[in-house]
Amino acid sequence: MDTTENGLLQVFEALANPHRLRIVASLREKRKYVSELAREINMSRPLLYMHLQRLETAGLVAGNLELSEDGKAMKYYELTEFDYRITPESITDAARKLNDRASSSLADGQISKEEEQ
Repeated sequence: MDTTENGLLQVFEALANPHRLRIVASLREKRKYVSELAREINMSRPLLYMHLQRLETAGLVAGNLELSEDGKAMKYYELTEFDYRITPESITDAARKLNDRASSSLADGQISKEEEQ
């Protein structure tokens, strides 16, 4: 579980979409293969893969490719263990670190967008 400021931003972005919330809710019951999940939430597989990729990048789900008994490749997804505690203090700390990093980048010679104009 990535609790750095960038990790928290990825989690926030991943969960800010109602389709991804439905995916997380569905996977809470059990791990599912993509076609099963797509039918359950009434979404095309390509669109579902895009949402699953965002959730996987944020560390909220994990995918595993497995072979069925008849030799068919099936991609299963399941929730990872996560427990985020979001407080005003944790948000303030993350924002401060992001601001510090941005200031450090500017001090190292990177030009801001305002300076480019």
